[in-house]
Formats: sequence, structure tokens, C-alpha cells
Amino acid sequence: MAAHGLAHGEGPDLVPIGRALVSVSEKSGLGPFVRSLVDMGVEIISTGGTAAALQREGIKVTLIEQVTGFPEIMDGRVKTLHPKVHGGLLGVRDNPAHAAAMATHAIAPIDLVCVNLYPFEETIAREGVTRGEAIEQIDIGGPSMVRSAAKNHAYVTVVTSPTQYARVLSDLSVNGGKTSRQLRRWLAAIAFSTTAKYDAAIASYLSGAGERFPDALSPAFIKHAELRYGENPHQAAAVYRDAAPTREPSIIGAAQLHGKELSFNNVNDAAAALDLARALRRVRFTLPPGYGAPVGACIVKHTNPCGAAIAPTVAEAVDEAIMGDPVAAYGGILAVNAELDGAAASRLCRNDVFLEVIVAPSFSDAALEQLRARWANVRLLAVGELRDAPGPIECKFVPGGLLVQECDRALSGAADISHRAGPMPTESTLQVAGFLEAVCRALTSNAIVIGGVSPERGASCVRVFGAGAGQMDRVNACRIARRKAGKLAKGAVAFSDAFFPFPDGPKKLINAGVTTIAHPGGSKRDQDTFDLCQQSGVTCLTTGIRHFRH
Repeated sequence: MAAHGLAHGEGPDLVPIGRALVSVSEKSGLGPFVRSLVDMGVEIISTGGTAAALQREGIKVTLIEQVTGFPEIMDGRVKTLHPKVHGGLLGVRDNPAHAAAMATHAIAPIDLVCVNLYPFEETIAREGVTRGEAIEQIDIGGPSMVRSAAKNHAYVTVVTSPTQYARVLSDLSVNGGKTSRQLRRWLAAIAFSTTAKYDAAIASYLSGAGERFPDALSPAFIKHAELRYGENPHQAAAVYRDAAPTREPSIIGAAQLHGKELSFNNVNDAAAALDLARALRRVRFTLPPGYGAPVGACIVKHTNPCGAAIAPTVAEAVDEAIMGDPVAAYGGILAVNAELDGAAASRLCRNDVFLEVIVAPSFSDAALEQLRARWANVRLLAVGELRDAPGPIECKFVPGGLLVQECDRALSGAADISHRAGPMPTESTLQVAGFLEAVCRALTSNAIVIGGVSPERGASCVRVFGAGAGQMDRVNACRIARRKAGKLAKGAVAFSDAFFPFPDGPKKLINAGVTTIAHPGGSKRDQDTFDLCQQSGVTCLTTGIRHFRH
């Protein structure tokens, strides 16, 4: 068996290319590539629109029906699914039985396949696309040819992207019209990865139309870039983008307008900052008369917000976010939910600020000019319009499997909030509590955040005064938040991501001067906290929505 290559499937090192089948949706660079093949004496077989495009460029092609003896039918759904095609791709050239079958049935070998698939992912990314339109962009013949050629890569070269054209032509030129085993193996690996991602996108689309969590989940990701290292220098790392198109803004899909390449931690922290900046858009906050729409800003360090604010302008929101914790903000990641303008850039260019990444929907020309002049390395990421996709899910890999859940984007509304103790809350207090809930949702549990109306700017701005996050007990989270807030805790609002199991945490907040405490409630000892607040003249609110983030 080894004599004809079946044992190891290696095939010869060099395989001459005499016959190529070309059928592509993405036609960029196709004409020069195919013309180069023709100049090397390669016969070109082609289908439908690809054949017409090549003929318009004066390239002679053999139509697929001339090979199969069967016309393209069913609006092109059936054209390459034929033994004359797949036999020519799958036949093991030095296997006598395969060679005899090919001779008996007049099947000529196909040495190279150039196929890229129907644009299914681009189609479903369009606004208003119908299910029928999506279904018609599920390619059948293309993946079948790609898989056949990739399986038989010992003898067949499979090309699946215009980005591969130059390397294929170079290999052919170096090897006198033959492709090397190394090239064919490399292309085959990419080919199988391509069809896997394609099928995963289709499965995800069809599952998304029905079950929330299907029995089989096939996430697909495409390598976006290799990174210098991971969380630490001794860890290798790369970043992958979702193979399925999304309408949501993302750090991976952002346009980098300035600065050095992003690191693993930059991407992770910037994604957290973007998520909070987007959430601040959904906070109910009413500006005094004469102002426009409020703007949100946040600064993140190690995925935790150390400062956040809502204000009338981007410059004011940025300034208030920095004041939330100036020490922690140094070297952090800033995100805003409106265009970053020249006034905001001027604030950022002061000597008290150093940032790794700045994220915004867009940057004004004046802002770009100032920021580029101020920092050579700061990464400026324009993510585009901040839109929320319906029902996103998030995944966490764990040894042996994958945890999947809906993203936590819940924020309590007026109907969710219950007054449990102390004075009735004012409208301003409720709005501050709503703002702090959005921030607390972004903190690592156990988490407490203290904030209120800006001492400097008054009712037009709210900001964080101090936060305690990532603690193993809620009492220490209260201690840290109280210490960070300092004197500003007096008269402030405190928000907890989960209930208080005992009143010891609330007691520390009350002793610091907090006058409103909001939490989800749900502890069997809730009444102890309510009683403490009532006795202390402190307002206590419950939301019924827990925000653990691990």
C-alpha cells in the first residue's frame, strides 16, 4: 500500500499544475492570478459568473458543463457536484485502482482548485436581510470542492483566498510550474479551517433563529493578530475575531488611529471600558434646562472602572472620571460614548494624565492633532456608532468545556426599585443610584461603589467617589470604597452588586456618612440592614437585580 501513497498520504514533494478549477465569489485579484496560471500552460475550468468575468478579460476557459456533460441547474445550486469534478479532485494519482477508475470513467485530474465561498456572513450582517436571502448564500458546491481538494492535498493545491495568490504563484515560479508539499499542506490546513468557520457561522445563524442555547455550539473565530505576549511576558498570546459578523462595536473591530500595537491587557481592559461607556448611555439622567444630551466617560484599570461620570460635555465627563481616582486612573484605559472633541483632548493633554488607550465612537480632527502630539504611543481606537445587538451571549473557557451565558446588560428601572427604609429618595438620588448600578455592574464582585453629584459642578454631573472591587467578602469592599471616597462619602449614595449577608458592611458605609444604600436584596437577613438604615436615618433601596461579575 505504501508504494502508491495510501499509507501516509504524503504524495510527491512537487506536483505539476496542468488543470485548475476556478469558481469564486470574491473576484479581487483574480484576473492577474488566472492569467499567470494560463501563461504557465494551465487549463482553466470555470463556472457561471466566474467564467464570464474571466472571459471578459480575454482569458480562455473551459466551462464546467463541458467537463461534466451536464448543465448548471436549479439557479446554479447544482453545477460542480459531479463525479467528473470530485473524482478529478479525490483520485490518488499513484494508486493503481484509482487510476483505473479514472481511466474507465474518463475522469481527468484537477490539480488546483481556486474557490472562495458564497458571502454568507456578509449577507446576514446586512440590515433587514431575510431568512430566504440568507439561505441562498449557503454554499454547497464550494465547500465540497474545497474539502475534496484539501483531503487530497498530497496531489491537489487548494486556494481559498486572494491573499494566497502571490504565495502560490511564487511557489510555482520557483518550482517550474509545480507546487511544493509544504505549500499544499499549509493551504489544506487553511481550507479546512475556512469550511469549519463557514459551517459554524451557518449553524450559529440557524440556532440563533430558534434555541437560545442549542444542543451543539460551534463558535468560530479567525486569528486577527499575534500579540507580543499575554497577561504576562512568559505567556504567548493572540487575538481572534468572531467569524460571524456582529453589528456591535468592538475593540477588535475598531479603527486604530494612532499609537503602538495593542497588548493582551489593552484589548481586555478596553473591551471592559467600552462595555461600561455603552451602558452609561442607558442610564436615566436628566440635565438641567439648557443642556443637550448627557455624555458618559469611564476609566478602567485591570477590567475594573476606577472612575466614571455623566456630564453635559465630553470634556466635563472625562475630567470627572479622572477625579474619581486620579492615582488609579494613571496608566488606565479611557472610554467615552460620544465623539472625543478638542476640549476633551485638551483636558487629557495635561501633565496629570497618562493613558494607555482612548476609546471613542469617533475623534474630531482637533482631538487627533492634540493627542498625537502629546503621546507617541497612546492607542486611539474609533469604534463607530455605539449600538447594542439583541441578546448577545458571552463565553468563558474552562478546562474540559465552555460556560455560556447571556451578557448582563440589565439595569433596574423605576418599577424594579423598592423603598425599604429611611427617608423617601429624591429624584436626584434615584438617578445617582441608577448611574452607580451601571458602574457596579462593571466591577469585579464583591463590589461596592460610592458616588453622587459632582462637588465641583453640581447637579449637571454625577461621578464615582470611590469603589471597592474583587474582594472575597463584602465588608472589605465597603472599607475600600469608603477609604477611596474619603470626605466625599458624606451625603453620598452607595451601591452593592449583591445583597448584604449581615449589616456590618452597611454600618461601615453609614459611619462614613453615606445617606443612601442601594442593593439587590434577597438575603434572609435583609431586615437587619433595613432596621439599621431606619435607625440611622439612611435611605435603603432594593433593585431585585444582582450583578455578580467573576
